[in-house]
Parts: sequence; structure tokens; C-alpha cells
Amino acid sequence: MKYWIFLTSVVLTACTNSSELGKVPEFTPVEATAERSAMVTYGLPNRIETPVILPADGASLWTGARGSLLGERRAMERGDILTVVIEIDDRAEISNSSDRSRSASQQLGLPQLFGLTQRIDNRLPEGASLANAVSVDSQSDSSGDGSVSRNERLTLRVAATIDDVLPNGVLSIVGQQEVRVNFELRELLVSGFVRPNDITRQNEITYDKIASARISYGGRGQISDVQQPRIGQQALESILPF
Repeated sequence: MKYWIFLTSVVLTACTNSSELGKVPEFTPVEATAERSAMVTYGLPNRIETPVILPADGASLWTGARGSLLGERRAMERGDILTVVIEIDDRAEISNSSDRSRSASQQLGLPQLFGLTQRIDNRLPEGASLANAVSVDSQSDSSGDGSVSRNERLTLRVAATIDDVLPNGVLSIVGQQEVRVNFELRELLVSGFVRPNDITRQNEITYDKIASARISYGGRGQISDVQQPRIGQQALESILPF
């Protein structure tokens, strides 16, 4: 039985890692991304209509069209691209301390009870007496200390695509970037919802203005695979009670 369990774990591990064994990590197909889907369906009805300002006269060189020199260049429609600036520099420090102490003492004596205690004392062993029948002492101490310290810093820039325009005008964005160096693939994913007014004239938006922001920075490849515990070890750790 133990032999079959060991053999099954070995086979599962081999099947899981065999697809990239000795090979470079494969890129995610561009055709399967939400960004390409949004660009392919560019110009569908769910778009924001930007007003076009007509020139003052026939000799004017200025127009409000998006393709003009002074026209609106910010991403506004499905399929448009904008730059997401991620500059995270967060620090959190929390410290808690508690201390509690309690002391109690209880005594019960029967020095006089119709003379019965004296009669009983005569029959008790030497040194025993009902003068102090019961005495109880209790004492407890409790103390605790806890602290949390976190420091995170991340600076990135990634191009994202508007994949949907919600009925209230809010833009849904999604961005994906992959860079492969040797046998290691770095992945950067970002998604969320932004207001058109928060997009700057440089067609950029900072991460703190993205609602429901989802930012993922990681990678896969030989180095990342070595840093992860084996599947058998993860399975054992999930079922072992100690």
C-alpha cells in the first residue's frame, strides 16, 4: 500500500512539471487575452461619446477631434490603451501590550458554634482544629505582547487596455506584461475600474485611483519552481496534525 502511494505521488509530480521540463516557460497566447478581445471589438456601442468642437472659422487650425494636435488623447473607449503607474511604498507598524493580575484570599472559621467546635477538636488528631476550618488562596497573572511590522515597496509601469465601459461611464481596465530572461518568466498583471476624469493628460493613471485594483507581480520558471516545496511535501503538510 505504501509503495502505491509513493508511486502515485511520483507520477503526479512528474506529470505536473513535465510540460516545462528542460524548456523555457511559454508565454500566454496573446489571442486569449482580454486586451486583444477589447481591441478587436473596438468601436462597439459601449463607448463614451466625446463632444467635437467645430473650428471657430474656416481659417482655424484647432479642432476638438481626437486626432488633432490639441484634441483629447486620453483613453476613453473600449480598446484604448493607457499607462498604469504603480508606486507602492507602504509601511505599517502595530504594537500591542497587555498585562493582567488578580489575587484573592478566602478564610472560613468556626471558633464558637454552641461549643460544638471545642468538643470536636478534642476528638481530632493533634494539631487539627475547626477554629480555621477552610482557607483558600488564589492568584493569577497574565501578560501578552504582540507586534506587526511590514514594509512594501514596488515601482512599476504597465500598459493596460480598456476592456469595457460600464453604464455609469466608469472604465474597466486590464493589463498583462510578460518578460522572459533565460528560463525565468516575469509576469505583471493589473486590473480594476477607473474614472475617465482621473486619467491625466499624459494618458496615465496611478494605482491609488483604481477601484478594486488587482495587482500581481511574480514569475514562473526554473528559479520559481525550485523555491516552491514539492507537491508531496505540500500534501503531507496539509494533512499532518503536527
